[in-house]
Amino acid sequence: MKIKGDIKMSKKKVLFRVGVVAMPLVMFGWFYKFPVFCKKAKMNRYVKAFVEQGLFSGSVLVAKGGKILLCKGYGMADYENDIPNTLQTKFNLASVTKQFTAAAIMILQQKGLLSVEDPISKYIPGYPHGDEITIHDLLSHTSGIPEYFNFIGDYSVANMPPSLNEIIELFKNEPLEFTPGERHEYSNSNYILLSFIIEKVSQKSLAQFMQENIFQQLNMVGTGFDYDPTDEKFAVGYVAEDENFNRVDYVDMSFAYGDGNLISTVEDLYLWDRALYTEKLFSKELLNKMFTSIKDDYGYGWVVSEAFGRKHIWHNGAIDGFHAMISRFVDDDVCIIVLSNLDISSSRVEEMSNGLAAIIFGEKYELPQKAKKRLAIQIDPAIYDQYVGHYKELKEDIISKVTKEDNNLFVQRAGGSKIQLYPESETEFFLKIIDVQISFVKDKHGKVTKLIIHQGGEDTVADKIGE
Repeated sequence: MKIKGDIKMSKKKVLFRVGVVAMPLVMFGWFYKFPVFCKKAKMNRYVKAFVEQGLFSGSVLVAKGGKILLCKGYGMADYENDIPNTLQTKFNLASVTKQFTAAAIMILQQKGLLSVEDPISKYIPGYPHGDEITIHDLLSHTSGIPEYFNFIGDYSVANMPPSLNEIIELFKNEPLEFTPGERHEYSNSNYILLSFIIEKVSQKSLAQFMQENIFQQLNMVGTGFDYDPTDEKFAVGYVAEDENFNRVDYVDMSFAYGDGNLISTVEDLYLWDRALYTEKLFSKELLNKMFTSIKDDYGYGWVVSEAFGRKHIWHNGAIDGFHAMISRFVDDDVCIIVLSNLDISSSRVEEMSNGLAAIIFGEKYELPQKAKKRLAIQIDPAIYDQYVGHYKELKEDIISKVTKEDNNLFVQRAGGSKIQLYPESETEFFLKIIDVQISFVKDKHGKVTKLIIHQGGEDTVADKIGE
């Protein structure tokens, strides 16, 4: 009996001593994780603020140092049938596709089947200026080849997608907009030609080559080119109008090939992010090449810039009903993925991504505010002529191009798409698809010298540097 009693006392003492030692460790661990917990809660509240104002519907993933801080679906993938967005919901990536096309080219170079310095005439015999334009020029949008969307019409091919050859014929014989390598100008035509080259060199369809060499290698089971709008895992695209989400007409993006046809999930894109820190797909040398800015902060399928004083590698994309962005701060191992099934005119994906980054880095951010309704006025289109030209931002050394087409004014920022400007006065303009305004500034002689971009409470000045 005594022995048993001693044993019981020993157990009590052991438990007490373990408790005395363990409690501080547990408390230390809790306090150690508390900042992460706070940031996660803060990010969740931040995203919900967009959702509550009808400015976001989709899925979000935020990670730092290989640890996921936020991974959640918001709103509905299908509002008519009450199907929520989840981590496995598939969204159209639009131009986020380009980074995968660039990676496919890197893989072919790794295999010794091509070089980015090759002229495209080697793979597309008889292409105009094919001896002057290189694969490098296509990857970096420095070829001078015009945008094929200018010739394809208003998605007129949506019900019968053309072949790569048919799309190429749309722009093949159009004059170059500048000498290859002279400057950067974003054009989806470049990635159509890259798609053709990948298929020719690999002797496989673009979808099959990416599936075998990227998606299967990384276990990206929710990524591919096959979109089925009847599958509950695929999000339906919407546009917000008068506080209602209205389903947009389905657009078959298969004609976009390697410039904007991929479907994916936030989980799969995070697998992609992790792989880009390794040499699983191709060498570090080729990775660095892909992430090196060529002109106007554009590398190979990625924008390479700075934000919050940190290296920022990113790309966005938008088509009818969908808006996407992947944002990587590679020196800090931070990844932010935002996929939305709201049209770019309704969602604030870039603003949300930047705000989430601000929370991670302890920088200032603001909760979203709905943009006030703006009304365009009628002015003499001849006034637009004085605004046409190139403008260079003072802070980030980014070039924006202002053009006049069919008596309308457009702006195209480096790495972005061409967007129409609507006049509020003869010098004040606004964008309908995002809460941005642009003012043109004249000197005392009435000559336009700069423009000012008004966005998110900040003003960015860009000097006019030429026509």
